[in-house]
Amino acid sequence: MKSTQSNTTGEASEKSFFAKYWPHLAWVGSFIILWFIPCPDGVDPKAWQLFAIFVATIVGFMAKPYPMAVIALSAIAATGLTKTLSVNQTLSGFSDSTIWLICSAFFISRAFLKTGLGNRIAYLFMSMAGKTPLGLAYATTLTNVVLAPVIPSNTARLGGVLYPLQLAISLAYDSDPAKGTGRRIGSFLMSNAFQGNLVISAMFLTAMASNPLMVGFAGSAGIEINWGTWFLAGSLPGALCLIVLPLILMVVWPPEIKKSPEAVTIAKEKLAEMGKLSKQEYIMLGVFIGLIGLWTIGDMFFKVNATIAALVGLAVLLVTRVLTWADLAAEKGAWNTLIWFSALVMMANFLNKLGLIPWLSKVLAGYVGGMDWTVALIVLCLIYVFAHYFFASATAHVASMYPAFLGVILAVGTPPMLGALALCFCSNLMGGITHYGLGSGPIFYDSGYIPLRPFWLLGLLFCIVFLAIYLGIGPFWWSLLGLY
Repeated sequence: MKSTQSNTTGEASEKSFFAKYWPHLAWVGSFIILWFIPCPDGVDPKAWQLFAIFVATIVGFMAKPYPMAVIALSAIAATGLTKTLSVNQTLSGFSDSTIWLICSAFFISRAFLKTGLGNRIAYLFMSMAGKTPLGLAYATTLTNVVLAPVIPSNTARLGGVLYPLQLAISLAYDSDPAKGTGRRIGSFLMSNAFQGNLVISAMFLTAMASNPLMVGFAGSAGIEINWGTWFLAGSLPGALCLIVLPLILMVVWPPEIKKSPEAVTIAKEKLAEMGKLSKQEYIMLGVFIGLIGLWTIGDMFFKVNATIAALVGLAVLLVTRVLTWADLAAEKGAWNTLIWFSALVMMANFLNKLGLIPWLSKVLAGYVGGMDWTVALIVLCLIYVFAHYFFASATAHVASMYPAFLGVILAVGTPPMLGALALCFCSNLMGGITHYGLGSGPIFYDSGYIPLRPFWLLGLLFCIVFLAIYLGIGPFWWSLLGLY
């Protein structure tokens, strides 16, 4: 009897050991396995070493043996210790302008809440479309559609403008991950805003920084795409995506609040209680409008960098004491993001510079040489999109893979305009499959409303839905427009 109990205890101990340490084993094991696999012919050994560290980092993020910032710092340390990259190269991610734009967006959103302006705007939204979460979702979408043509930064628009509004609306409904009430409405609204922004970025040539880059690549191949052509091509499939997005979310990621008929009344009462705008709210509103101006007119006419504009706005908030340094120090999400996103950006950049991503693209693209062009187009678009799991920047992805993939698409006989547009739209729609694929991803992930597993699953689901609409209905629409 004692022997049986001893064996049972031993088995339980082994199970508990595995249950406790499997995240650590998965993290370290993935690195060791890839590190000792022979480097493929034609690939720089340094690139393969960095690939092993990168994959282990992603596995660590998923398995969570430690917080993401700890995993990221370990990756940075491993990159330098193994001499895979030089010291300056290893730390180069911390100088990336997009990362500082993300951090600035975190700080500015804190000012929205501290001044009360965020709540005021939230109640204003509620008073107009607060009867149902679905109405709030469509109101957010329309706001983004208005902003997108004149704010040529995906991160600036979503992270700096729309995220604070979603957060304020969520908290107005007492939907707060810290209280365990994130699913009340905030998770739904955050998911709708983040995924909808991908579609809206695909609808306007000026809605994302890498869109003009792709137009330049297409122009080099003899395919001219102007603002009007892009908008007409993206308008119908984009509108369909934006219509079905909240409806699908209501099924797969529904808010706990289904109806709120009293929301309009409550919102109006709250607005009356708040009274007139305070001095701090006026300053915050001025910074808000000023940032939009710098991100639009400032960029168009004076070439003001989006990150510099955000830092200017943040400096004004600090100098006027709307924010204090203590407020910034307490913003843990910003500092966590600075660490883990810097590591990913660094590795993604050097995977491209060292030639691994271009090599992988050419190898995969070579398999479609004998296919019919319609099949080849779909296969290449899917490969191109899902390769984004290895990128922490849409611009880096586009710069390294768009020209090569466009060349293969044209070589198999695809009508030039069709192939170029399909790849352009895919470059926007792919950004939501991970929480690090776009600059706005870390902001929404670190908000706590969308945990890691749902973030990736929802990203995959909507990527498939959006691609089905753009690649299924899009070509018929583009044919009717006479584009090919």
